[in-house]
Amino acid sequence: MSPNHIAPQLLKLSLLLATAFALHSSASASVAIDKTANTASDSQWRALDPEQTLVIDTNKGRMIIEMRPEMAPKAIERIKLVTREKIYDGLQFHRVIAKFVAQTGNPNNKDGGGTSYPNLAGEMMFRLPYQSVTNFAAHSSDASTGFIGSVPFQSLPMADAIARNNGNLRSWGAHCTGVAGMGRNEPRDSANSELYFMLDASRRLDRDYTVFGRVVIGLDVLMSIKFGEPPSDPDLMKQVRILSDIPVNERPQVLVASETAMKQLIDQTREKKGADFSVCDVPIPAKVIPAK
Repeated sequence: MSPNHIAPQLLKLSLLLATAFALHSSASASVAIDKTANTASDSQWRALDPEQTLVIDTNKGRMIIEMRPEMAPKAIERIKLVTREKIYDGLQFHRVIAKFVAQTGNPNNKDGGGTSYPNLAGEMMFRLPYQSVTNFAAHSSDASTGFIGSVPFQSLPMADAIARNNGNLRSWGAHCTGVAGMGRNEPRDSANSELYFMLDASRRLDRDYTVFGRVVIGLDVLMSIKFGEPPSDPDLMKQVRILSDIPVNERPQVLVASETAMKQLIDQTREKKGADFSVCDVPIPAKVIPAK
């Protein structure tokens, strides 16, 4: 490419970046989520898709996970299959390490187990049109971060997507507290049915494991699970269901912070944390409205 052609290209790229950043910036620096709101019509809330919501009733209480097929469609397909076959029901949290991770989902209640279904190819990275991301948290010369629903992610810088003229960000799930992923053995294509839930942020796992969602309700339940490898008296997943499979007259509505509220929470957290800001610092307000 000649020097005369480079200058217009750089100008075009700068203008595109400036426009994209402006589209994803928030005007407000603070937000107060109204916990008394009781419908998703309130602008502060959005309702989770029941078909993409995992409900885990443990002996300690209920955990609700928002699943995001944009990140890991094959993993979520497998989770739904195993859930609907009741394979998860009664399984132990067989490996729980303080300030790190809680693992479950192996039918033999040990590491290295799995179902009779074939192992899954890794979905550690995915491509995402940057125009579809309404909640970016930060942009730098070497990365962008944000949220897909409630699930944090990181990507190559937006400039990379624009420069390639396809608008797709090479992205991966960010291992923040409450993030849910697929356990595996040493080979990267060995995920099967095992699930893990992050008890703290551990970003060293990024791009090495498949992230499929995040705990939005029941983080206190997750944090109460007994530690051990294995625990001496393991806690259990007593019943696991897809929210859409719960009878309508029993099905709760699960609400999380809306896109508008998330933009404001991101700005508020960035202002508070300053140079120490991380996508893992942003709180995810959520609530459950019981079935009538």
